[in-house]
Amino acid sequence: MKVKKKGMLATGMVVAASILALAGCSSSGGTTSPTDEGPASGSLTVWVDADRARALEDVAKTFEQEKGVKVNLVVKDYGKIRDEFTAQVPTGKGPDITIGGHDWIGAFVKDGIVAPVELGDKSADFEKVTVEAVTYEGKTYGLPYAIENIAILRNTALADSTPATFDEMIAKGQAAGTEYPFVVGLDPQASDPYHLYPFQTSFGNSVFARNDDGSYDASQLTIGDEAGQNFATWLTAQGDTGTKVLNLNLSGDLAKEAFNAGKSPYFLTGPWNVADAQSAGIDVSVDAIPSAGGETAAPFAGVQAFFLSAKSNNALIANEFLVNYIATADVQTKLFEAGGRPPALTESFEAAQSDPIIAGFAAVGQNAVPMPSIPEMGSVWDDWGKTEAALIKGSSDPAGDWVKMAESIKSKLG
Repeated sequence: MKVKKKGMLATGMVVAASILALAGCSSSGGTTSPTDEGPASGSLTVWVDADRARALEDVAKTFEQEKGVKVNLVVKDYGKIRDEFTAQVPTGKGPDITIGGHDWIGAFVKDGIVAPVELGDKSADFEKVTVEAVTYEGKTYGLPYAIENIAILRNTALADSTPATFDEMIAKGQAAGTEYPFVVGLDPQASDPYHLYPFQTSFGNSVFARNDDGSYDASQLTIGDEAGQNFATWLTAQGDTGTKVLNLNLSGDLAKEAFNAGKSPYFLTGPWNVADAQSAGIDVSVDAIPSAGGETAAPFAGVQAFFLSAKSNNALIANEFLVNYIATADVQTKLFEAGGRPPALTESFEAAQSDPIIAGFAAVGQNAVPMPSIPEMGSVWDDWGKTEAALIKGSSDPAGDWVKMAESIKSKLG
């Protein structure tokens, strides 16, 4: 792949000098500004977890050699990055760049702590869903590096295929003679809207309407429509007062334990549970999620990305590092090898599919939709999960309960 070193620097040449003049002292300790007369200088601070740090060591050294800018890779606990970034950036502290999940973007933009990443023509080099995921209000607020979605893990010793419909899968699972025909991790109080979403979309239901660019329209809450009500009726029929296929007593850990013990041929989960299944001696296949409502089952896609701090004084050179160094096949492949998630860059994404497990998740991911990153999504999860749990336990009016849920969510959106 030809790396377009001039892609970002070619834009805004008229104002480049004035922008660079401000870059004399970055939030990460930069001392001088890059100029058109010679190599840039100073430093960039990048927050990463331990796996990503190892994958980025070589490209950080290359960037320093070619641009005269040192890249400080600061290892952070991933679970704390979001809160620390949110707290530190407004004070002028924190990194120039951090890793994170795309669903953080809406809140980050609302808080004014991230700046757009100018991908330019490089955006065409990424899987479409990853660019859609980091796009918010028409601007791209991240450099994608990995994709994540759920699929059906099948124990090949117990079932030779995963049927196209949910009912057929359950019938095949029952024929296997195991304790459970199918498992998915659920919470007794909050269910798990993330894992059940593919079945919901197979009824034609979504949470919010989507704009032409793939972004979500927070003014159009669609979850309570007729398709959603049909899903609610189906959900009740799968629970305690119906077929009992969906089991609120099987948490994520218990569902995993059951699958790894050979107690079910089918497990709805993500790539994070593959290694343990294989270690337990399970020969697994990754298959498409069966449709419950007649339409394609579309899971959420989660995208991992690099974000640019809105308070970085070296924003221009940070954008250069992201677009022309991180967005290369070599680096994206190293990030994939470190984390096991399919790469976001198409060239690396296609190469990774030589692994049948990655190929399986990637095939399912072709139908995935980005998890909404809009701030309004934070008002959805609680009512959504509690209502699903109540429906699974049993309801005399599932459609009505679903509409009440939607009304409650809408009242919180203002």
